[in-house]
Amino acid sequence: MRDSHKVRLNRLFNTSGKCLDVAIDHGVFNEYSFLDGLENVEKVVHQLVDAGPDAIQMNYGQSDVLQTIPGKQKPALVMRTDTGNPYNPQTHRFMFNILQNSDEPILEALRMDAACVVVNLLLLPDEPELHRQTITNISRLRGACDKYGMPLMIEPLVMQGNSGRGGYMVDGDKTKIVPLVRQARELGADIIKADPTDHAEDYHEVIEAARCPVLVRGGGKADLREVFERSHAFLQQGAVGLVYGRNIYQHPNPKQIVKAFMALIHDDVTPDEAWAIYEGASA
Repeated sequence: MRDSHKVRLNRLFNTSGKCLDVAIDHGVFNEYSFLDGLENVEKVVHQLVDAGPDAIQMNYGQSDVLQTIPGKQKPALVMRTDTGNPYNPQTHRFMFNILQNSDEPILEALRMDAACVVVNLLLLPDEPELHRQTITNISRLRGACDKYGMPLMIEPLVMQGNSGRGGYMVDGDKTKIVPLVRQARELGADIIKADPTDHAEDYHEVIEAARCPVLVRGGGKADLREVFERSHAFLQQGAVGLVYGRNIYQHPNPKQIVKAFMALIHDDVTPDEAWAIYEGASA
């Protein structure tokens, strides 16, 4: 990796070489169900800064809340650069995913002193144009990131059709995830935020395809014990961290959850130990 990129990555990754990135960038995708727990952005951000994850993933319009907090001991900023409509419960006649700044795609990230930018690489059934759009976005970002020494996190996201529950759902098929992760790396990813596979024991194939640090992408809120179990399994397969949102910010006290996840990632505790940390914080 280029030395200029490493300068920023040193702010993103803990001295362990690992990272917990808490994603709160959901609002830009214009989906009501994503906003539960994010109604008061200032309150959420201050709770997360107090909780102390390695990074917070935000949009430009949120990032001022983090970056105007005084002091040096706060999470690094990972900035979302794109927006689209693939998460909505209905099928749209025109599916899109576009860069938020088409002229200077990382200008806002530079202005707000981000440590990294993130962008989607989408693969949805019968939507090849959407896939092409995201490749175009990545191609434009890659040049800007190289020019200014900004690390690029690509989020290869395989989705099922929305004919079932409404809204495109994550597809955990490794035969779809692995090739998309490989494509993300070969398009120039410095970091990959990858879907979990249906079977955690297959995740080493994702790691091998990436050839760069992999953070496991979270999803909807789930049973916490199960989340700890699956998170630990993916970390044991070679992932260097997690990007979780709703399983943290939708909790009544995010600090409790962050403490347990940080121990899973940085201290290699077991799921049972993580649960004990969570319960201890809850007491």
